[in-house]
Amino acid sequence: MAWTTPQTVVADSTELTAALWNEQVRDNTLALYAQSQYPYRNLLYNGAMQVSQRGTSTASITTTGYYTADRWQVVNATLGTWTQSVAADAPTAQGFRNSLKMLCTTADASPAAGDVLTVQQTLEGYDVQRVLKGTASAQTLRISFWVKSNQTGTYVVECADYDNSRSTSQSYTITASDTWEQKTITIPADTTGTLNNDNGASLGINFWLAAGSNYTSGTLATVWGAQVSANRAVGQTNLAAATNNYWQVTGVQLEAGSVATPFEFLPYGDELARCQRYYWHSYPSGDSPGKNYSGTAANLTGAIYALNSVDGSNQISGFSLPVTMRATPTLTFYSLNGTVGNTTWYPSFLSTTYTNIVSGTSAATQHGGWVGTPEAGGGGGYYTAFHAVMSAEL
Repeated sequence: MAWTTPQTVVADSTELTAALWNEQVRDNTLALYAQSQYPYRNLLYNGAMQVSQRGTSTASITTTGYYTADRWQVVNATLGTWTQSVAADAPTAQGFRNSLKMLCTTADASPAAGDVLTVQQTLEGYDVQRVLKGTASAQTLRISFWVKSNQTGTYVVECADYDNSRSTSQSYTITASDTWEQKTITIPADTTGTLNNDNGASLGINFWLAAGSNYTSGTLATVWGAQVSANRAVGQTNLAAATNNYWQVTGVQLEAGSVATPFEFLPYGDELARCQRYYWHSYPSGDSPGKNYSGTAANLTGAIYALNSVDGSNQISGFSLPVTMRATPTLTFYSLNGTVGNTTWYPSFLSTTYTNIVSGTSAATQHGGWVGTPEAGGGGGYYTAFHAVMSAEL
C-alpha cells in the first residue's frame, strides 16, 4: 500500500520522500513484470544443468574441454587436476535438482603466473543482439546464480566481448562454507563495441576458480574496457590450494535489464534441442559409444545403419540431425564396440556374424552427415552400423 502521509526515508545518505519512494517501487515492479514476460530471457543455455549428453562425471581433468553439462566448458591451463560432475545436489525449494561441481583431486597451491582455471559459457552473436551492446541504448546485464563451496572468500565472474576484445569483471563473496548461497551481480552497460550478428563467439561468461599473477596483479576491471589480463581476476580465491576443495553452481541466468527475474525453467526437450545445436550424438545421452553393442543385430540402440546394395558394391550410410547445428560440425564415428574411426561393424540380416570393414569417406553438414563404406564381402543383405558424434561448439 502506498504511503498517504508525508514521510522521509534515508537510503545511502539520499532523502527519499514518500512520493518518490512509491514511484521507485512502482517503476521497479513494472520493470520486473515486463522483463519476466520475455520468453527465453535467459541468454545462457542449460543453467539448471539438466542436459549432460557427454555423461555426468569426468575425472582427471587437466586440459580445456567440454566434459559433462552441455555448453559449460572448463578452461584449465596447468592449474590442478579436477573431477567435474553433474551432482544431484541443489538449493532446496528452488526447483533445481542438479548442479555443476568442480572437485580438486591434485592441488596447486602456488599457481604459475600464466595459470588459469575457469568454468565458462560462450554465446554466439545471433543470441545476444538484444543486449544492444555498442549502442546508445546498451542494456545493463544481470547475472544470478546459486553457488556452494567449502572455500569461503572472494570469487570473480567475468563478462567478455570476444568481438571487440573487451571485458568487465565483478567479484562476489562466498561467506559460508558448504552452504548454498544465491548471488545477483550487475554487469554495466557498454556503449562501445557492437556484437557481430553471426554464429561466431561474441559474448561469454567466465567463472574464475583460480588464477596466476598474470590475471590478478592489477586492479579489477569493474567497468568495461579493452581487456587487460592483469585486471581480469584480481582478488580471486585459489580453489586449487588443496585437494577436496570444491565449487558448485546452478540456476545460472544472464538477462538484459535492470532487475533479476526468477530463473526461467525450460522444458527438458526444449533445452536439449538448444544444446544439440552445438553437440549431438546418436547413442543415448550419458552412454558411451559402443555401450549398447552385444554382438547381436537386435541391439543397435541409437545406431546409424544402412543396407548394402544388392550387388555388394559401396554403400552410403546417411543420417539427419534433429536441429540445424551452429556451423559445419566435426564428425567422429565409432564402431558399436566403441572403436574410433576407420572401423565399423556390419552384421548380416541372415546371421549374427560381425566383421570389420574399412571405412571409406565421410562428410558432415549443419543438417546431417554420411559415411561411405565399401563392403568387405560379395552379395547384398548386409548393413553397416555405427555411432556418430557431431560437434560445433564455440
